[in-house]
Order: sequence, then C-alpha cells, then structure tokens
Amino acid sequence: MLWRRERTERRVVAHGPDVEAYPKIDIFRPHPARLYDYFLGGKDNFTADREAAQLVLRSCPGARVAARENRKFLARSVGYLAGEAGIRQFLDIGTGLPTVNNTHEVAQLIAPESRVVYADNDPLVLAHVRALLTSSPGGRTRYIEADLREPEKILANRVVREILDFTRPIALMLVAVLHFISDADDPGAIVATLLGALPPGSYLAASQVTPAHDPLGVRGMVRAYRSAGMTAQSRTVEEFGRLAFSGLELVDPGLVLVSEWRPAEVGPRPRPEDVNCYGAVARKPPVTR
Repeated sequence: MLWRRERTERRVVAHGPDVEAYPKIDIFRPHPARLYDYFLGGKDNFTADREAAQLVLRSCPGARVAARENRKFLARSVGYLAGEAGIRQFLDIGTGLPTVNNTHEVAQLIAPESRVVYADNDPLVLAHVRALLTSSPGGRTRYIEADLREPEKILANRVVREILDFTRPIALMLVAVLHFISDADDPGAIVATLLGALPPGSYLAASQVTPAHDPLGVRGMVRAYRSAGMTAQSRTVEEFGRLAFSGLELVDPGLVLVSEWRPAEVGPRPRPEDVNCYGAVARKPPVTR
C-alpha cells in the first residue's frame, strides 16, 4: 500500500538557520520534489515517495527519461541565459532537491557574479541548504521556503529583495513545476504576477507535461499523482503556450519538447512519448507606448 509505514523511517527535522520556522518533514506523504529526485536516481526520498513513483511509472514508463530531459533543459536554458543573454540574476521556483548542474552552478561557471534565489515548498530542501548555498565568491545564492501559488509572498520576501535587483533583468525559472499547479489555482495569473514584477529584458524558462505524444500514459500519470494526494495537471502544448508565454518573445527554437531545445548531445534523441514535456525560453519585451 502507498501509505505503508516503515519502522526504520522517522520524521526528519531539518537542521540549519532559523530551523524553528520550518515544519517537520512528513515522510509518510509523498512530495513532487522527492518523486523527481527518485526519477533522477537520487536518494533523498522516502517509502511513500518511492511507492507513488512506482504508480507513476506503471502508467508512464518514460517518467525517468522526462525527469532527466527536464534537468538537461534547465542546464541548457541557464547556460543560454547567463551566456548569450547576459542575465546575472535568477529566481528559480520549484527548484527541488539539489543535484548536478543546479542553476547557480551553471550560471556562476559562466558568470561568477551571478545571483540566484531558490524557492521550494518541501522542507527537506532545507536539510540540504548548505549545498544550495555554496556560491562563487563574487556571486550570491540563497534559498527560501515558498509556494508558487503565493507569488506575491515570493516577490515580497526579504531575501528575494535583498539578493535580486528588480531594476535589472531577472530570469524566472519555472521548470517542471507548473504541472503541479491546478487550473483552479489560476496558473496564468501566477505567471503574470511574477512576470509583471520583472523589468523588460527579463526572461522566463518554463516546462510543462503535455499529452501530445502519449495521452493515455500522461492521463494515468496524472491520476497516479492525484491518488497519492498530490496536485497534477497536464495541459496541451497550446494551453501551456498561452499560460506561460503570452506577450513574450520566444527564443529560438520556440516551444518544443525539452529534449529538442538546443540539445548538446549528438546521436539518437529520446522518444517523444517518453519525454512528454514541452518547454521554452522567452524574453519580456520593452514596453511600447
């Protein structure tokens, strides 16, 4: 059963600054960030997460491929933003647990002065805060616990305002997170609120699960997440495009499978029905009068 408890697992209290302000980690309730960690081959997950992940894999065996391709898309998009676009500030929401090629690592390898704020609503991320906060001497990296469904709180957060200069372009990273926001929570308004606070010349990098290539598998995956008590919402490519990128200037090659967004590898590409996720990078244009 999904909710079987193992005696060897106990509730974990995160250690770090201001730990009293963070709730205990509920290891008996699966969390999307920990499922993502499992799909990536990580070890920062618990029995409930692994059991929920197995339900997902039964319906959508390519979930591991999708997670890896989303992670590669994140690294390539950050590389483009820090390199070609010259962005030096990043707001990464729904960052998940730290692994290789985190946003600050990619950005600061290109531009050591880059500043990054991570935000996630899984307290387990706090247990890894030291890994997230490792920064180049010239840059800044911080983490806040926050929920994407409350964009105003993110924008008003003291740490966000301290690290990021909202008079200069910022890259908003919403990679593999919007499909955990239901339509009832109005994700379009959430994205609009966040982008509305950013100056012209800022960018959005985002990805979303779509049913374009495996509608039955994606439908089963959504059902598996929901049966485990998590929110999940697939959207068509067109719906995702309108939700995230309306009014923005898409960067070439536009809205495509994440595996096809400026791939670095040569050789065979993953099957579309294993990826099931579209993504893009887009620029906020100057205000026209």
